[in-house]
Parts: sequence; structure tokens; C-alpha cells
Amino acid sequence: MAELKKGSRVTGGDRDTLSGDLKRKYEGGASIRALAEASGRSYGFVHRILSESGATLRGRGGATRRTTT
Repeated sequence: MAELKKGSRVTGGDRDTLSGDLKRKYEGGASIRALAEASGRSYGFVHRILSESGATLRGRGGATRRTTT
């Protein structure tokens, strides 16, 4: 994951690089919370970056819901 100073503004090429990296890891199964911790960024920041990147966000818990009959 790209090394960026905590709290610094992420723009341009750095943002594109981080976005691609986070999206790849998220789509590989990592949680938003785990990505936030690993990148030193907030949950909200990671969520926003993933949304901007076009990633399909999973529901809470990451599992699909089944109905029982």
C-alpha cells in the first residue's frame, strides 16, 4: 500500500494509485476497517475512495443474506 503521511491530502496520481490498491484489496476480500487501519486513514475516507473507484460495496458483515422458509 502506498506510504502517505497520515492526515495529508491525497490528490492526483497518489490518489489514483491508492484508489486502485484499495479497490483491488477490497475486491480480494479485505474489509473497509482493515484497509483503513492498514493505510492509516479513516473508515469514511476509505469508503469514499472505494465508492469513487466504482467498487461494488458489500453489505454489513460481508455475507449474502439468505431467507429461511
